[in-house]
Amino acid sequence: MSRNIAGAVLAIVLLGSPAHAQTAPEPDPIHDALVSPDVAMKHAQELGLSEGQIKTIQTDAVDAQQHFVHLQYQLRDARDKLVGLLKASRVDETRSLEQLDTILHVERDVKRTQLGLMIKIKNVLTPEQQALARKFAADDGK
Repeated sequence: MSRNIAGAVLAIVLLGSPAHAQTAPEPDPIHDALVSPDVAMKHAQELGLSEGQIKTIQTDAVDAQQHFVHLQYQLRDARDKLVGLLKASRVDETRSLEQLDTILHVERDVKRTQLGLMIKIKNVLTPEQQALARKFAADDGK
């Protein structure tokens, strides 16, 4: 029973609420206002990106990727510690919630890094390139 409860709590914490899992994803206005590195690089030629723009996007994406790897290890360690706490026959609520806060802090850093990368990419593009990139992103999403 304890294993089932720990698994359910962990699933809710790491995957979101059950209601969210059952509904279709809502449009993301923040993502829609920005440009992902995948779209920028996939459509670099059609966007007319200069060598300087490509180099800047690649450098920013590599920097973010390196940070993501570091965060992935932090998240795994924090999750494992929480699981260990939850597996005890008597769960220390204070320590477990503190460990949850650690997980949420790392997840916040992941989201902040993602947003920062997309802002940097958007700022490298001209307004015309931005509009075209949003069109490509919408077409790619179909």
